[in-house]
Amino acid sequence: MERVSVSGGSGTINADGKVVRPELQQALRIALATGQLRRPLSATLRPLLDLLADGDYELHGPEPLADGIELVPTGDWPPSDEARVTYYRTAIRTHHKPVAVLLHSGGQVFIVDGHHKIAAYRAEGAQPTTVRLVVN
Repeated sequence: MERVSVSGGSGTINADGKVVRPELQQALRIALATGQLRRPLSATLRPLLDLLADGDYELHGPEPLADGIELVPTGDWPPSDEARVTYYRTAIRTHHKPVAVLLHSGGQVFIVDGHHKIAAYRAEGAQPTTVRLVVN
């Protein structure tokens, strides 16, 4: 677990539950799609962290999503791009671990990035690998 303070963030991703799905930089999208996140997470996730509302956060993961956690989609659910879900299903079957990004805020857990990944993990009967941003 890492602690990080965001100051001067854009607020695109808002800690009061108003989560807008961000457009992430290509390098970060690739790292999340392949599960190749480098430590410290705060450095790898910097483009995403810059989209958060100012405040203090904890970063957890990558780790399997715990059982029983209800996720709140911030986009279409189920995702409409079946080809994308199929792509991630193939990755999961070949032992890759694409990473979804979740925001824990106000007692809810929002899918910030990874709707297709979560759908693929569920279709494969596997626990999603996630990075969790927890609002302090």
